[in-house]
Amino acid sequence: MDEITLISRLKEGHEDSFVYLVDHYSQRLFGYALTLTNNHEMAEDVLQNVFLKTWVKRKKLHIESSLQNYLFKSVYNEFINQYKKKRSTMILEQKYFKALEKTVAMNDEASWEKVLSRIMDEIQKLPPKCQEVFLLSRKEGLTNLEISEYLNISIKTVEAQISKAFSILRKKLGNNYRAMLFLLLDTKLIKQI
Repeated sequence: MDEITLISRLKEGHEDSFVYLVDHYSQRLFGYALTLTNNHEMAEDVLQNVFLKTWVKRKKLHIESSLQNYLFKSVYNEFINQYKKKRSTMILEQKYFKALEKTVAMNDEASWEKVLSRIMDEIQKLPPKCQEVFLLSRKEGLTNLEISEYLNISIKTVEAQISKAFSILRKKLGNNYRAMLFLLLDTKLIKQI
């Protein structure tokens, strides 16, 4: 299928054209994503997001050069977006780890267990879907993409549910638990509970 026909059929919403697009370009795009990310899982996420966004925005596709160039540029842009998110998360994690060290130093083991128990109680009180997504992410260590596929919901829904869970937990647990709440990002610890 030539590019003009493929783009036209994509804009019209023909799923067979989308399947063709994925089959035809995924191997090359994955190789490119892998060279950018140096991480198999992240390269898969980048590629999945590119194809998903291409399908979602298919009616507004505006390709000036070639479809292949458009897709390669999309992979690059998606990589940059994920890199920026990850970088800002790393800075935030460093701040929380410093706060966590202070909190741990100030609390003995008994009060530590009491706090973790309180956090787990509050997790149990989360709305069912929110709790399920949150635990799959934090306890089972699944990626947002894996949760999305497992529960058959969008990645945006997964992200929203995790954000909602943290927001509820912060409100319920208050400032005293803020640093300890960050422990929930450490899936190894939460698996022990």
